[in-house]
Amino acid sequence: MPAITVDDLTVLPRVSGPGLGDQPRPVWQVTTAPQGYEGEGFPVRRAFAGVDLRHLDPFIMMDQMGEVEYAPGEPKGTSWHPHRGFETVTYIIDGTFDHQDSHGGGGTITNGDTQWMTAGSGLLHIEAPPESLVASGGLFHGLQLWVNLPREAKLTTPRYQDLRSGEVALLASEDAGALVRVIAGEVAGHAGPGMTHTPMTMIHATVEPGARLDLPWNVDHNALVYVLAGAGTVGSPESAAVRMGQTAVLGAGDYITITADERQETRAPKLEVVVLGGRPIREPIAWAGPFVMNTRQEVIDAYEDFQKGRFGLPAGA
Repeated sequence: MPAITVDDLTVLPRVSGPGLGDQPRPVWQVTTAPQGYEGEGFPVRRAFAGVDLRHLDPFIMMDQMGEVEYAPGEPKGTSWHPHRGFETVTYIIDGTFDHQDSHGGGGTITNGDTQWMTAGSGLLHIEAPPESLVASGGLFHGLQLWVNLPREAKLTTPRYQDLRSGEVALLASEDAGALVRVIAGEVAGHAGPGMTHTPMTMIHATVEPGARLDLPWNVDHNALVYVLAGAGTVGSPESAAVRMGQTAVLGAGDYITITADERQETRAPKLEVVVLGGRPIREPIAWAGPFVMNTRQEVIDAYEDFQKGRFGLPAGA
């Protein structure tokens, strides 16, 4: 699981521990992601299945793509498809993905890169492995997160952000036992490169066996911890056990506690988690397929606009 890493965590800025009077966030719920297939048949885990949308707000859904070792000829992607009313965030941990959209956005993202696409008023989009990966096969692992847009931004002009791994803010826990990658938002005064319409934070943390990460968290944001690999506990003073493919939903507080088990599996020697939080939008949601709007009529309008070609044409068409 390469993403981006550092050989010596002691050289990084530290995330200080809780201050006097700071309260830990308790765990409200732990869910296990069901497995399925998306696009042309690549395996996914539905990370937020079973979590009430009120607790996810401003997030809609998240898929863990892989981890899968493809044989030559097996790598798969998606066909051209529409989006409106939200943002897709694609974070590649291992492997390579090509992206294109009908507004001219796109590019190639690989280990530790993120593609942040604001669908806004509507576009067509395609995601696929490059021909070289299809020919050779190889390891593929990533995430796609859907972030809702508030009513006033639902029809904003589409935007594409190409966030390279080298732009991510890197921090270490207080005892240098955990690496924190800040992709968007801010942690302990250090900001990630992602520009967001909705105030939110997204990090990927790697916690060494037996180490503990106390992560300061915006009190106005909700908090979700998804386990990419490994096993450990979340929450304090009462902790909940979590393992690969599980999501912990946390309550209010000033910081999040994540601890890696002393013993990890050989194939997943460290605890890998994605931590998400955002300011809830608290607006009605009408969600059907690739459209996330506020009313049923707006979803009908989105389908009509798509069918009449108002989202543009596939690149090269």
